[in-house]
Amino acid sequence: MSTKPLLSNLSRRALLCATGCAVATAMTFSLAHTAKAEDTIKIGLIATLSGPSAKSGEAITRGLEVAIDELNAAGGILGKQVELLSRDDESNPAKGLTAARELVQREKVAVVFGGLQTPVSLAMVPYFNQVKTPFMGPWAAGTPVTKNGAEENYIFRVSAVDELVDIALVDRAVAVHGSKLPGMILINNPWGESNEKGLRAALTARNMEYAGIEKIEGSDVDVVPQLTRLKEAGADTLFMVANVDPSAQVIKSLERMGWEVPVVSHWGPAGGRFSELAGPRGEEVEMIQTFTFSGNMTDKAKDVFAKLQAKYPEIETIKDVTPAVGVANAYDAMHLTALAIEKAGSTDGPAIRQGFYDIETHAGLIKTYQNPFSPDVHDALGPEDYLFTRFIDGEIVPITTN
Repeated sequence: MSTKPLLSNLSRRALLCATGCAVATAMTFSLAHTAKAEDTIKIGLIATLSGPSAKSGEAITRGLEVAIDELNAAGGILGKQVELLSRDDESNPAKGLTAARELVQREKVAVVFGGLQTPVSLAMVPYFNQVKTPFMGPWAAGTPVTKNGAEENYIFRVSAVDELVDIALVDRAVAVHGSKLPGMILINNPWGESNEKGLRAALTARNMEYAGIEKIEGSDVDVVPQLTRLKEAGADTLFMVANVDPSAQVIKSLERMGWEVPVVSHWGPAGGRFSELAGPRGEEVEMIQTFTFSGNMTDKAKDVFAKLQAKYPEIETIKDVTPAVGVANAYDAMHLTALAIEKAGSTDGPAIRQGFYDIETHAGLIKTYQNPFSPDVHDALGPEDYLFTRFIDGEIVPITTN
C-alpha cells in the first residue's frame, strides 16, 4: 500500500500547524508590543541638543529627566511610567517642525516640550494648535509663542516672556544705570523682533527715547560698525538680545572699541560658553533669569541639586549646572504637565488642555504656583519671578547689590 497520500496529508497538517503557530506567535508579539507601548505615557522633547546652544538643551533635558524619575518612582502618571523621547532641532525651524510631526503622528506623544529658540517654537506653534496636542515651552521667550491668536490655544509655557522681560530691562537700566537714552543691539530674527516691539513699548510707557536699534546676525564676528553707530548716537546703556555666540561678539567688539557702556541683557548669554567666549568683560553683562541655584539653597533646591549630582556624576558644584534656568523651568513644567494629565484622566489633547486650567496649586522649584494657567493666560511665570544675574568665574550668580 502506498504511503504518499498519508505523508502528503501529514505534511499539509504540519504546514498548517507551523503557519498557525507562526501567526499566533506574531500576534502575541504584536499584542505584547502594543501593550508595552500603551503601558507608558510618552513625552516628547524638541530642543537644540548640538551646536553652540547645546548646554541649554542639555539643561532642559536634565530638568525633565529628574522630574520624570520622581514621577516614575511615585507610580508614574495615571498609573503608567513616563517615557521621554528627544529630538535635536539643531536650531533649525524646519527640522523642529519635522520632529514635531514625527513625535505626534508616529510616536503618539501626549505632550511635546521644546522650542529652545523662538524661531523654532513659532514654526511649530500652528501645527500643535491644528492637531490639538499640548506644547510646553521651558525656554523660548518670544511673546507670540503663547499669545499666538489661535481660537483654541494649545501652547503653554514655564519661562520668561519677552514683553515682560523688556519692561524689567528698561526698569533696571533706569534705576541702576540712570539711563536716559538707551540703545538696542538685537539678533536679526523673530526673537529680536519680539523684543524690539517689547522694548519700544516699555520705553514709550516711560516717555523715553532710544538712541537707535541695530541688528546682528548669528554669524557676525565683528559688531563694531553697529556699536559705533549707537555710540555716536549717544547711547548710555545697551539692551542686548542674542544667543551665546553673537552676544560674545558684541562684548568682544565693545572691548576692541574701548567703549565702557552698561549692557543689560536678555538671558541669551546663559545658554552656553558665553563667559569663555566673551572673555573677562563678559562678567559685566547683567542678564535676566528665572532661577539660579547660586544663593538659593532652599530645601527644594537642595533636593533637586542632589538628584542632579546623583544622576550626572560630572556635576560636582553649582557651577556645573549652567544654565540652571533650563533645569528649573523644565523641572517645574514637567510636574505641572503631570498634574494636567492626571486632572484630564487621559492623554487626550483637549482634556489635557483643560487639565492645565484646572491646576490649583503646586510647590515647584522656582516658586509655589497658584492657578498658573487660565484660558487667557498660558504663561506660568511673571515679572515677580525674574532676577538679574551675571557670570562670575563661569558661574551664573544673582546680583545682590543695586
